[in-house]
Amino acid sequence: MLKNNMVFAGLTGGIATGKSLVSAIFRSLGAFIIDADVIAREIVSPGLPAWKAITEAFGSEVLLPDGSINRSKLGSIVFKDYAKRSILNSIMHPAILKEAARLRKKTGEEHPFAVVIFDAALLIESGAYEMVDIVILVYVNEELQINRLMNRDGLTREDAVERINAQMPVAEKKNYADYIIDTSSSQKDDIEKQVRYVFEILKSLSVRDKGSVH
Repeated sequence: MLKNNMVFAGLTGGIATGKSLVSAIFRSLGAFIIDADVIAREIVSPGLPAWKAITEAFGSEVLLPDGSINRSKLGSIVFKDYAKRSILNSIMHPAILKEAARLRKKTGEEHPFAVVIFDAALLIESGAYEMVDIVILVYVNEELQINRLMNRDGLTREDAVERINAQMPVAEKKNYADYIIDTSSSQKDDIEKQVRYVFEILKSLSVRDKGSVH
């Protein structure tokens, strides 16, 4: 069910699937992007509730000299430990979703017929897919995902697989998707064509609903 004539879609995909590229293309076409990664960085600023909860749970070892969270250090801890990853998620997910809801409301008030996309790698895992109208999945097969991650971050295959396994398999996310954008192609034009197709559908839903406003 569309809310206030604004189309609110969720964009997700595993690590190194090309989600950032797809998000950038959506933005270039005129979509408003709410980026979970940006929110995640903002809510852990020193002194804020999420920062306090993280330092209490993980100790000062995850802090940089200036008191900010050492994201690399924290990431290396939680990727290897499911229990600790669950603790971090229990701190971060509610705070991220609360801010995303605020930004959605603000954007809807300022742009009633906007196409708004919540860009979130953990859209499914966090339960955030339930707050969006449409789920868009960025997909590549696992072998290509592993190779891209190894090349992008200079990881060994073992480390790449470990990071990918820390997320829900992309193939499983297909069960939640309304639209799938396959980024297997190395040709950006191929990806842009798929994104434009989905964007035009989202835009038409908003335009279609304009007639229902009284």
